[in-house]
Amino acid sequence: MFWSKQRRHGVVDTLVGSNTHVNGDLIFSGGCHIDGTVKGNVNAEDFSDSELSISEDGTVEGGVTVPYVIVNGIVQGDVVATQRVELGPTARIIGNIYYNLIRMAIGAEINGKLVHQPESQVPLLETTEQEPESTI
Repeated sequence: MFWSKQRRHGVVDTLVGSNTHVNGDLIFSGGCHIDGTVKGNVNAEDFSDSELSISEDGTVEGGVTVPYVIVNGIVQGDVVATQRVELGPTARIIGNIYYNLIRMAIGAEINGKLVHQPESQVPLLETTEQEPESTI
């Protein structure tokens, strides 16, 4: 496997086999490996140390939000990797990649933007508005 020495997990907790098609979102914790097809978003529940690997035969048609991502297959959607994303020589990303660290092999394709987001940078999802003070 591509860069297998740097894998965070030795154990795959969730496996989508090569003859498996998932229609809907996939939420996992720990390690997840995709050899089949997922038509939906793939998200890590345990955000601290979860890892997703997508093999050369694997496809995700939706967004990916996982701290550690290794792609050798196809992702048709945005990839958000809060820690690290690794793209193998057969990786095809059709969407934007938001990353802290990135490693890309010759041959990987990205049809979208690369957006660096340092680990210390916390995106603001909500803006808080203060109600105007009333005068009596």
